[in-house]
Amino acid sequence: ECRTTLDVRIHGKWYDLSGWRKAHPAGAHWIDWYDGRDATEVMDAFHSKRGREMYKRLPGSTPETAAVLEASVAPYSQTELNFRKLRDQLEEEGWWERDYVREATLLAIWASLAVGAAATAESAPPVSTLLLALSMTNAGWLGHDYIHGVDKFTDLMRPFAAVAAGLGPTWWSDKHNKHHALTNEMGVDEDIATDPFLFPYAPDPANDSPLRKIQHLIFFIPFSFLFALWRVDTLKVAVDSVEVKRPDAKNELWYLLAHYFVLLTFFPLSVWVPAVFASGLMSALIVTPTHQSEEFFEEYQPDWVTAQFESTRNAVTTNPFSEWLWGGMQYQLEHHLFPSMPRSKYPKLRPILMKFAEENNVPGGYRESGEFEILYMNWDLYRKVAEADPVPGAPYSRGNGQLGAIDLGTSPGAGGVGLGKFM
Repeated sequence: ECRTTLDVRIHGKWYDLSGWRKAHPAGAHWIDWYDGRDATEVMDAFHSKRGREMYKRLPGSTPETAAVLEASVAPYSQTELNFRKLRDQLEEEGWWERDYVREATLLAIWASLAVGAAATAESAPPVSTLLLALSMTNAGWLGHDYIHGVDKFTDLMRPFAAVAAGLGPTWWSDKHNKHHALTNEMGVDEDIATDPFLFPYAPDPANDSPLRKIQHLIFFIPFSFLFALWRVDTLKVAVDSVEVKRPDAKNELWYLLAHYFVLLTFFPLSVWVPAVFASGLMSALIVTPTHQSEEFFEEYQPDWVTAQFESTRNAVTTNPFSEWLWGGMQYQLEHHLFPSMPRSKYPKLRPILMKFAEENNVPGGYRESGEFEILYMNWDLYRKVAEADPVPGAPYSRGNGQLGAIDLGTSPGAGGVGLGKFM
């Protein structure tokens, strides 16, 4: 008999979310991706305590459906169960309490960069370009933290990414949260769908590109386009969100218009256009190497905790400037396991996760490399893939795997991201 309900398991109980999917604030596609699967870790990672209480009021699946589905999914691993105990312990100890002095300091640094860029736009354009690029990158990391956050402060600061960096929260959530939930899953995670310009693994001949053979020599060019492509995709999603009446979509579009009004008013094109590309290069050099040199998955990974350890590598910075510039992304594993936790907590969380990996015999353990070593590892990956022959049957980066496959229309990257649409 064919199942007609949409059922998801959370903390060992199956819920029928058929009637709730369209009301889900982040979109129905999130519910669809976990139909017939466990969503415990994703539910805990992305939602506030209040949100995690609300799902318990949703209708449960029928006993018959629950029994069939329970027999079809993997049982919880001991690593997953131990991770939930760790999360509960950290919550009880107040790890989600925000350090407002630190938040004010980071915002002051961003504001100083932005004001400095505006003040030098006419008198010293190269200086202005550098300061503006740094402010854009910094704004991206701050906005990233605020969009992930689940407290009242981050609710208030959620529009910051749109106003300060030109990046919409809706686009960011659709793209980035899927990366968190399904990290390095081929055909689903947009962060590794960087072809036809950069291939993190050898493709099927049908999906190959001549650029692959020289990607290790030209990688800095597509890297530089990162911020520009994000901006284009942001505007597309913002307009689409207004048309389909997603929550707060009109306000978000106004925030983006305000950003471009300020940009065009205070900065000549000769300053802000190069700043966008310089910021893209800096951002790509930070976000790309922490995952692309680790395991890729051709299939859905039911043990989310172990998958995060296997697909993530931290960067060890060498100086205070690098520590600031990386914006918390050097603690990539901490961020992936606890995305809503304020990033100021991550340095102290590091030894706890090291111990957790050791005690739970996590494959590969806690992975980290020096900030320059990890960049070299990423470049060396591009070189090796450039020299490799295409692999018949290799998963397509935008259409492999589950319902979340990028080309199925539920993603900002459907049909290719940015310039990829014209290739």
